[in-house]
Amino acid sequence: MKVTTVGIDLAKNVFQVHGVNEFGEPVIKKQLRRDQVAAFFVNLPPCLVGMEACGSAHHWARKLRAMGHDVRLMSPQFVKPYVKTNKNGAADAQAICEAVARPNMRFVPIKNVEQQGVLSLHRVRQGFVIARTAQSNQIRGLLSEFGLIVPQGIEHITKQVPELIEDASNELPGAFRLLILRLIEHFKVLDAQVDELESQIVKWHRLSEASSKLAKVPGIGPITASALVASLGDAKNFENGRQVAAWLGLVPKQNSSGGKQNLLSISKRGDSYLRSLLIHGARAVIYRAPQKPEACGWINGVLSRRHKNVATVALANKNARIAWALLAHDREFRSDYTTVRSA
Repeated sequence: MKVTTVGIDLAKNVFQVHGVNEFGEPVIKKQLRRDQVAAFFVNLPPCLVGMEACGSAHHWARKLRAMGHDVRLMSPQFVKPYVKTNKNGAADAQAICEAVARPNMRFVPIKNVEQQGVLSLHRVRQGFVIARTAQSNQIRGLLSEFGLIVPQGIEHITKQVPELIEDASNELPGAFRLLILRLIEHFKVLDAQVDELESQIVKWHRLSEASSKLAKVPGIGPITASALVASLGDAKNFENGRQVAAWLGLVPKQNSSGGKQNLLSISKRGDSYLRSLLIHGARAVIYRAPQKPEACGWINGVLSRRHKNVATVALANKNARIAWALLAHDREFRSDYTTVRSA
């Protein structure tokens, strides 16, 4: 019988495949090595293929799409309820095969090679930023043990610490002075790596029409714009801007029942890195909002009613929706744009 739906449990070396026909009857239960996957699917008639959005999922999705298959990626948390028995490769593949055929299933946008490359720059840059922050905190903590307090902020590390080390009145051991100098050199290397990767991201941003379009929105700069374009993929995969905001965890969690609506804090689901970029950008706009009453009328109105942190998340939510509208409808940002409501 013809195979209509296939579920693949991805792994490093051993892949489990589960396929069913149009009546939902299992017709394929097979274990494949990595070098056997492409040969297996190239000889399989085009069908619906489901995979969990995990390591190498986008690579295999692009590869199988080129063979004519309809590939869908799903979040592992949406596949978990369909696992009927103990966790193993065969059970996971069967659960994926069942989940991908659900009409109300939510799917993950498949990224192309360029988008994955840009996101790799973002991930590595963020790793260097975290390492740089940890290194500065270590330097500050070691000096505090000797009664030398350095203000917070990475700019004070390269300015004040060398002066403290060279000051002979500090009574610091010679070995400790050499140790701090070594840590400062490591800090400078991390800082240079962050600047170099950021310049590469900005260069890609300037060459991307979609990313340059998003950067015109207040609160979205080159880093956030490039991350949004690379993460969203095809914005038309989302029905509306609210789905994008919910996908980023910028909408309230609900605990409603019996007709009583109970909204909690934001869900914080999805990409925490992208969500933090939007919130930091919104915070920068709010910091300058009192100085620009005409340009920031909406956010100043929210600030007059709600706490500053609530207004920050509200602006981040709004920017996520604006970004979807610009990408999905191929529009330019207009600060004076107003929606027209039907009577």
